[in-house]
Amino acid sequence: MRVLVVTAVPAERDAVTRAFGDVSGASVFFVPGAEIHRAGPFDVLAGGAGPGAAAASAAFGLASDRYGLVISAGIGGGFAGVAPVGSLVVADRIGAADLGAETATGFVPVTDLGFGRAWHFPPRSLVREAAAATGAVTGAVLTVSTVTGSADRAAALLAAHPRAAAEAMEGFGVAEAAERVGLPVLEIRAVSNAVGPRDRDAWRIGDALAALTEAFGKLEPVLEGWTHHDRHES
Repeated sequence: MRVLVVTAVPAERDAVTRAFGDVSGASVFFVPGAEIHRAGPFDVLAGGAGPGAAAASAAFGLASDRYGLVISAGIGGGFAGVAPVGSLVVADRIGAADLGAETATGFVPVTDLGFGRAWHFPPRSLVREAAAATGAVTGAVLTVSTVTGSADRAAALLAAHPRAAAEAMEGFGVAEAAERVGLPVLEIRAVSNAVGPRDRDAWRIGDALAALTEAFGKLEPVLEGWTHHDRHES
């Protein structure tokens, strides 16, 4: 089974392919809208930051070949007490946390406005097996267009989504592209910083990228053992 992996930036893409040797050894091919690096069972592209860029690049990638699974991967922020810096998160749900409308009484999600959806749900068995293999915690990964930069915003997100483990900017966009071609989606985040006030001195991007590499090295046998029935589990 070939797997399409969508990251935001080349550093994350290279962290994934490094699980299978030096990044210079990955084969590279170009399709309209995407540069794809092939390593092991994974075709990896760096599609840009944010849900819009992620959805567009994932769609171009999916049009280039036949895939059995799509993964949104990269670094992200972890919620304190759930996903500390250096840990891994496997999403059991992928949510668009700021897609909706502000009203006089607070935020209204897009679904309450009568449009679209706000959540995607990866296959439960795959979430369990991926988390067990990589040592990740599981929980909701929130897709945001504006990264959290204050304690108040972090608290508001947790109040609205008590099961949140991490936030990032691309997962929901990747999931939307996968859903449109009938493929399951997974999201894996290596935590580089805490969700809350921005403190760049406390970020551990290098450590998070190394954790991402290690995770993908452990993920390959999980996917090899994943059955056809499981692939259609919601």
